[in-house]
Parts: sequence; structure tokens; C-alpha cells
Amino acid sequence: MKRGFAILAAAACALAGAMAVRATPPDGVNEAAILEDAMPRTLAEYGFFIDAREQVPREGVTPYWLNTPLYSDGADKLRFVYIPDGEQALANGADLLLFPVGTALIKTFAFGRGEERRLIETRLLLHRENGWVALPYRWNEEQTEARLAVAGGRTEVTTPAGETISYRIPNKNQCKECHGVDDAVVPIGPKARNMSATWLAGLVESGSLDRMPAGANSMPYWSHESSGPLELRARAYLDVNCAHCHRPGATASNSGLDLRWEQRDPEALGVMKRPVAAGRGSGGHLFDIVPGEPDASIMVHRMRSSEPGVAMPELGKATVDEDGVAIVERWIAEMRR
Repeated sequence: MKRGFAILAAAACALAGAMAVRATPPDGVNEAAILEDAMPRTLAEYGFFIDAREQVPREGVTPYWLNTPLYSDGADKLRFVYIPDGEQALANGADLLLFPVGTALIKTFAFGRGEERRLIETRLLLHRENGWVALPYRWNEEQTEARLAVAGGRTEVTTPAGETISYRIPNKNQCKECHGVDDAVVPIGPKARNMSATWLAGLVESGSLDRMPAGANSMPYWSHESSGPLELRARAYLDVNCAHCHRPGATASNSGLDLRWEQRDPEALGVMKRPVAAGRGSGGHLFDIVPGEPDASIMVHRMRSSEPGVAMPELGKATVDEDGVAIVERWIAEMRR
């Protein structure tokens, strides 16, 4: 009896020790935390950062940037990718890179600069054997730890425009509303056309990307006048801010709008297209885009609004991106019937 108790006690101690090791940030990235069918309770368990507060990544965790980022109430976003050693992402033309199982995409949202910078949340996309999993982690007030926030949450922030808002951290299920295509969670940000050719070349040189993608860096910086014609810059803005929902197989596919960069059909883009079911979101207007008349276009009406049920996008922002609205207005104003 005593011997049996001793064996059980030893097993319990061993299990406790193993759990303690799992909870301690490893010297390298904790690939088990990425791959296992579980939801680690803290961001630290993955070991992505040497200094998480300062967002200093561990070796193998690579920062990246987008030419045109998604607007999220003016939040700064710090983006990183981890690709397992010995594995490669695959070029897919100008579209999304195809990442191997074991990849982690990491995005931290922050407001403020310098010593005033405040980390709000870190969102993870983890590529597991059965597909991508999206998990949100919320930073505490002390900025010492980010904990899993399956139910999401709200916190008060001050935007760069000086506006105080109730910022929404999405719950786990809401992640799929933007990242869902054909009922599966997928990345939406790292498209080769919207990424630096220099950064992509570095990924190829390191062996983490199989080849240089065709069409890399072809999408302009929408806010830079010198980066391309007005139409292309407005289209870049719509691709990044709207097309993850307004595309075939995504959550707003029933609208009939397809705002992807590669779409060339004017009606699919909304030109003289009647809405399928806009309801009060139409603002009394008849067409998504009326060439030469931004004030008569449903698209502009919804982009200008912050009212729930009218505002577009529906998730991810509580304020109007005035500069983004302005470039779409200019694009429509210069259209000819």
C-alpha cells in the first residue's frame, strides 16, 4: 500500500514538474504550444519574445510590415511571424504566402508612443495540423502579462486623434468573422503584393520562403501620393480594409461585392450596383457606388458612419478613418459613367 502511494506521489510530482516546465518561457519558441490542441493561458508560454513588454522578439521570430495596414482606430500594430526551423513558406503569386504547419502569426495592438505606449492585446494565428486557430491575449494594466481572452473584452483607450473610445478586443469566435473563408480560419494580412520586396527577399535568403513571389510589393502605400495613381491607392485601401469580408466564400459574400485587389469587374466593385440587403445601412441611396457622386454612394455613407448596423467595417473599429474615407471619395468623384 505504501509502495503504491509512493509511486502515485512520484508520478504526481513528475507531472507537476512537467507542467511547471511547460509554464516557464523556454530558451526557444515553445513549438508544442503552437501545435498542440490546447489554448495556453498566457502569451509568455509560447516564448515568442525576449522582452514581451518592449516587443523584442526571440531569434527565429521575425518582424514584418505591410504597405497598407488595416485601420483599427489608429492603433499601432507590431507584426511578427515564426516559421519552424527547417520549414518553408511557399510563394503563391501576389496572394497570401502559404505557411507550413507550426507557423505562428503574431500581432500586438498598442496605443501611445515612447514611455506612454500601452499594449492592449496580442492576437495569434497558429497553424496546427487541422488548420489555423485564432486566439486573443489581453495585456494587464501593469503591462507585465497578456492572458487568454476567449470572451474578448473592452478597455478605454485614447486614439491618436485624441478621441477616448471603448476599444473592443474580439472574442475567439469573432476572429472568424474577418478571418473566415469557406468556413475555415485563414490569415488575411501577409499577401506578397502588400509586403516589402526587400523583406521577402530576406526570407528567401534565410530559407524560410521557397522563392520570390511574383507580384511582390505591387500594391501601393495608399496614403502616399507618390506611390501610385489615385484609383490604385483607393483600391489598395478597400482590399485591406474591406475585401476580407467582401469576397467569395467570406462572411459578406452574399452582398455581391468583391473588393479584392485582383477584381476588375466594375459591377462587382459596386459601380452602379444595387445593394442586396443593405436596409437602413443604405442611407436611402440606391447604388453602392455612383460614379462622380460620392455623396450618393452607399459605400461612402457606410464608411463615414460609426453607428452600429450602418458602419463598415462592422468589426475592428469604433471610429471613422477620415483619411481612408477621403481617398475613396476622391476615387469615386473622378469616376466617369
